[in-house]
Amino acid sequence: MSKLTVVGLGPGNLDYCTAAGIESIKNSGIVIGGKRQLEEINQLLKNQEIFEMKKLEDMKNFVKSNSKKEITFVVSGDTGYYSLLTYLKSSFENREFKVIPGISSFQYLFSKLEMTWENYELCSIHGRENDFIKLFKLSQFGVVLLTDEKNNPNEISKVLVQNEIFDVEIVIGERLSYEDERITRFLVRDYEQYNRKYKMNVTVLRKVK
Repeated sequence: MSKLTVVGLGPGNLDYCTAAGIESIKNSGIVIGGKRQLEEINQLLKNQEIFEMKKLEDMKNFVKSNSKKEITFVVSGDTGYYSLLTYLKSSFENREFKVIPGISSFQYLFSKLEMTWENYELCSIHGRENDFIKLFKLSQFGVVLLTDEKNNPNEISKVLVQNEIFDVEIVIGERLSYEDERITRFLVRDYEQYNRKYKMNVTVLRKVK
C-alpha cells in the first residue's frame, strides 16, 4: 500500500501553503479535500484524480479501493491543530503517513497584528462547546478561539458581558489571507456597535488593563 500524505493548506490563499505541500499536491495521483480546499488548489491540478470529501464513510471506502495510488489530503490550516489528521490516523491504522504542516489561521492573524501568541490559550468552539470563560480567566494574556456560525463574535461578546468581563479587546480576523481580508478590533463593552454577520473568522480575546 502507498503512503497517505496530509498537507496543511494554511489560512486559504496558496501564497501561504508551503513549497513542500504544493509539490506533494502536484505529484499526487489522487487529491482529496473539501470543496473550498479543492477550489483553492485548482491551479495546481492537472491530471490528478479529484475526490471531493462530503461523507467521511464514502471517503474511507474510496481510499481503501485506491490503496496502491499516491493520495494527498488537503486540509485547512495546520495539520496539527483540530485537523482531519486525527480521524485519518484512526481510520487507516495500517497505513504509513507523511504529514506536511501548514500555518493556522490564528498564526496568520497574530503576524498581521505584529504580536506573538505563546502566552495565549488556544480553544476551538467550532462545532463544539468549550468553557472559554473559565479558560479566559485562567489565561495570562487571553484566549484564541476558532469559531463557527453559532459561536460567533457577537455571541462570544455577549457571553463575556453577561459574565461581567469587560477588560477585553475583541480581535476578529475574517477571510484571512484573501483579498477581502478584514481585521476588526473593539472593546467588549462596545460590542453592540459591531453587531453584524462575520465571515469565516478566528477571534482573539485579549486581556487589557
